[in-house]
Amino acid sequence: MISARSTTHALVSVAACFVLGAPAALAQKADPAAGFPGRPIRFMVPFTPGGQPDIFSRMIGQKMSEALGQQVVVDNRPGAGGSIGSRIVAESNPDGYTLLSISAAHAIGPSVRKLPYDTRRDFAGISMSYNTAYLLVVPPALGVKTAQELIAMARSSPGKLNLASAGRGSGTHFAGEMFKHAAGIDVVHVPFKGIPESLTDIMAGRVHLFMAPLASSLPLVREGRIRALGVSSPKRVSVLAEVPTIAEAGLPGFRFDSWGAIFVPGKTPRAIVNKLNREITAALRLPDVGKRMRALGAEPAPTTPAELDKFIIQELATIQKLAKLAGIKPE
Repeated sequence: MISARSTTHALVSVAACFVLGAPAALAQKADPAAGFPGRPIRFMVPFTPGGQPDIFSRMIGQKMSEALGQQVVVDNRPGAGGSIGSRIVAESNPDGYTLLSISAAHAIGPSVRKLPYDTRRDFAGISMSYNTAYLLVVPPALGVKTAQELIAMARSSPGKLNLASAGRGSGTHFAGEMFKHAAGIDVVHVPFKGIPESLTDIMAGRVHLFMAPLASSLPLVREGRIRALGVSSPKRVSVLAEVPTIAEAGLPGFRFDSWGAIFVPGKTPRAIVNKLNREITAALRLPDVGKRMRALGAEPAPTTPAELDKFIIQELATIQKLAKLAGIKPE
């Protein structure tokens, strides 16, 4: 038979457990970032391996792994101009364990396709990751050595040259369309699955021009396997100082920046957003990360979450205006 005293003692013990556990539970509720991360983090890169978002995500992820003691895994999910991988992140649990590392395609997407998510509402900015330029590249076998020669060739044979891109709605597609519009040339858009595939066909001469991300194309330019005719930035880049800007090469005022940024699902708790921002911006400020990025023609671009969210609003408006100018409509 159980005595009243033993029953009372048991109830007091149980109550004590709840009381003693309450501070930890309340602390977890008050600070969702307490103990975060407790398992591996996934960087969703919605492009094939070898592109700038992939290269720089691996750099950042390595430093985050070292600082947090948790593995950071890069998951490449290419397709549909980055929207396939982006949708996965938008629909993921907003707990900070699934991050989207994407290029300017994030702001371009709404202007070129009907998306299964809202670019602003369904994502929260963590930080920009890099700024860089595109290179206008051609196969050496094409026989042109300047942007003006390329434009002249395209104008003399409308519809004969092909414009490669890393997929419809990608940054490379939009940069190429901007060049096409600014130059007043008729070239056929050929979308590929990703940047490496586009570069492979440029080297082989199966396509004729490509606005390639600088980081991905720089080694091939240095090896002489592709030829750079101009950079999309307003100033020349130090790693290829001999290559003129496209504006210098015959299209005054031409500019199209390439950038990368990191996001989480829109409903991710602000405490986790802020913690991820601290870790990612700390990685971007490391001297060795900066050195490696600059060697590929990019600049680290750490920002606050608020700065990134503001930039995206501005970039969406700018891209919409450019899309209208170029006659690009959502499909």
